[in-house]
Amino acid sequence: MNRKGDKSLIVGLDIGTSKVVALVGEYVPGAGTDNPIEVIGIGSHESRGLRRGVVVDIDSTVQSIQRAIEEAELMAGCEINSVYASISGSHIQCRNSQGVTPIREGEVTHGDLERVLDAAKAVAVPADQRILHAIPRDYVLDDSQEGIRNPVGMSGVRLEVHAHLVICAQSAATNITKCVERCALQVDDLVLGVLASSQAVLTDDERELGVALVDIGAGTTDIAVYVHGAIAHSASLGIAGDKVTEDIAHMLRTPTPEAEQIKVRYACALAQMATAEESIQVPSVGNRPPRRMPRASLAQAVQARYEEIFEMVQAELRRSGFEQHVRAGMVLTGGAAKMEGVVELAEEMLNMPVRLGIPQHVTGLGEVVGNPVHATGVGLLLMGSQIENPRRRPALSAGRAGTIFNRLKDWYRGAF
Repeated sequence: MNRKGDKSLIVGLDIGTSKVVALVGEYVPGAGTDNPIEVIGIGSHESRGLRRGVVVDIDSTVQSIQRAIEEAELMAGCEINSVYASISGSHIQCRNSQGVTPIREGEVTHGDLERVLDAAKAVAVPADQRILHAIPRDYVLDDSQEGIRNPVGMSGVRLEVHAHLVICAQSAATNITKCVERCALQVDDLVLGVLASSQAVLTDDERELGVALVDIGAGTTDIAVYVHGAIAHSASLGIAGDKVTEDIAHMLRTPTPEAEQIKVRYACALAQMATAEESIQVPSVGNRPPRRMPRASLAQAVQARYEEIFEMVQAELRRSGFEQHVRAGMVLTGGAAKMEGVVELAEEMLNMPVRLGIPQHVTGLGEVVGNPVHATGVGLLLMGSQIENPRRRPALSAGRAGTIFNRLKDWYRGAF
């Protein structure tokens, strides 16, 4: 537990393909405000040890985490001992499962909720995979009453749960934990990145109506679909912002770091936004002089790649079977969603309302609060504060006092 005076500190560590970001949030336990967390520190360092969200080089990942943590400690004026870390990558799978249990006391207790969730988790998982999260979507009591959000205190004989299971590769989870522990830090919890992002950017109304959250990072594009207020589908695609940078580097024959800068400065995802007169300066490889090229041809290349990303997102939505249920449309977040024209392109291609999601429910550092890049980091802070401060936890998962902290952790982790 990180502490500073009488305030509790929570640290979110967003371990991404392009960078590792540590956010330090300060909250007063028991304060029931809308913005319970103030972000007081941020540390960021480029990450070279990950490919498509998965650790491929432990030493350089450890180095990136250490730098990010040191920078955040310095800014927040505190010492960090433990973190909530994110995990993503195309090894992530999901399945919806059901569990049934008899109600022991004739009235549903928190113990029944745990037992029925354990029953839903009793599915065959290959030896090299593990259940990362088991999230209750809704409950059924005695066949008759469906779609109950919180059955505690209700009378009945038989309780059934519909749960969403997130399954990840055992090795991917172990390697992230190993990297964090090598920095002499404890992992409070390992959280699916897109689950954290949705905590930070979605509204309750959107979740109720049905919404798809698409978090486009550097290495992966992560998707979470919410229907009737609960998560129904999650997926991770191995194509994202890095591919756009690669395309630019190829097309312009320029080194990747320069291509990244050109992307950030000049690129847009809709070719019609770039006028024919605009031109940009492109650094060349070696000692050759820089060249000029029309901005419109850059935009065409970028648009083609974003179209491919959105085609894959649409295919994933169709495959999930929930495409018809996302009535609130789509929310885009993550670093690669910031580019101008992306929202418009997505609306045009997917025929649904699309908005850019920026982190909510936090105050503090301006560079964090209004920035889709930090959606996952802010989401980790919010989830951490809900686990450590159970009074704010939605009724879906409260436990008995005393063991409440461990129970809530198990609820997210899937009791592993």
